[in-house]
Amino acid sequence: MKITAVRATPVNIPLEAPFYWSVGIYPGTSKTIIEVETDEGLVGLGESPSWDCAEVINRHMGPLLIGCDPFDIVGCERKCVPEWCVVQNTDDASVVKAFGGIEIALWDIRGKAWNKPLYALLGGAVRKDIPFTEYFCYRLEKDGCGGEMTAEAVADYCQNMQEQHGSTMFEGKLSLGDPFLETATVKLLRERLGDKAMIRLDANMSWSLSTARQILREIEPYNIRNYEDPVATFEEMAQLRRHSAIPFSTHIPDLRRAVALGTPDSIVTNFAVLGGIRRTIRFIGACETMGVGFWCYSGDAGICTAAYLHMVATTEWMHEPSQALLRWQVDDVIEEGPFKPVNNHVPVPEGPGLGVTLAPKALKRCHERFVNDGPINHFYDPNHPGRMRRLPLD
Repeated sequence: MKITAVRATPVNIPLEAPFYWSVGIYPGTSKTIIEVETDEGLVGLGESPSWDCAEVINRHMGPLLIGCDPFDIVGCERKCVPEWCVVQNTDDASVVKAFGGIEIALWDIRGKAWNKPLYALLGGAVRKDIPFTEYFCYRLEKDGCGGEMTAEAVADYCQNMQEQHGSTMFEGKLSLGDPFLETATVKLLRERLGDKAMIRLDANMSWSLSTARQILREIEPYNIRNYEDPVATFEEMAQLRRHSAIPFSTHIPDLRRAVALGTPDSIVTNFAVLGGIRRTIRFIGACETMGVGFWCYSGDAGICTAAYLHMVATTEWMHEPSQALLRWQVDDVIEEGPFKPVNNHVPVPEGPGLGVTLAPKALKRCHERFVNDGPINHFYDPNHPGRMRRLPLD
């Protein structure tokens, strides 16, 4: 079998309503959808986390892969990615993310060729129902959705998810720059959701060290499962550890530093960021050896979400629920998407490979949205047009 074509298509996946995060408004995501065709008619699907990966793939990597054996993942990587240790020592991670998306597509081809779901190729499933959190944020109102801009409204939303969908696992951003509003919202969430509900927080590096100490002191009695990136650096997290027992996580996959400093406790990232499924397996194994947790972040389209489902199905160490904006996504590029959790879980697809089907009309629609609107800007400030949103000044 030989690769005959590689296509990368940038897309915009909107959310039902924009939400606030630490340095902007988040109305949706821009991703790159990848198709790898073979001379036997099989097409592998992949996804990269950044829209700019499309040019890297279409101009550079795709032509290099024509005629290659799609089962030879190492050989394909060596065609596309320079010496690994050197790439990681530069500021340009685009080649890693771009090939990481291609690599997911190569695994999809393997599964389709052998008529096996990806989790079977990875060793078999230890679970079939994959846990995800519901998300909460302060959200702008759009077409009758969102509008949760107070502690009471956020708590009402989460309670509604609990009643409608059986949700008991929650994660969210409380990023309006007001630490008193954050602590008040946490207290109300615990009161409304009950003692057994999981509550995780994500600050996206919002707070100074002094403000983070204040917040952690106030919320620790409310059984917070995890606080992601409360401050800007691992070193500041290590200082926070002296003042709080709440676990910390990060999107920065620097395992060596996490182990050396004793924090953060978990790493939360995307498979393509790590270079693909093969390298992610190795990374998770290293995390397990060093006692560092691992789960997946939110905002991906259905192809990468399917890869998450298969990886969690086969990996005992990935026991924490992954983040999920799934409830808020209003479009997807696959026939089966967007996935929606019920009772905190999404079943792993049972079809060959990733077990999902590209929807050509949906891909075209999402690509036209990208062409017409451009890549989604996550950093603008709706209260100050023409300016980027900034972290709060203490």
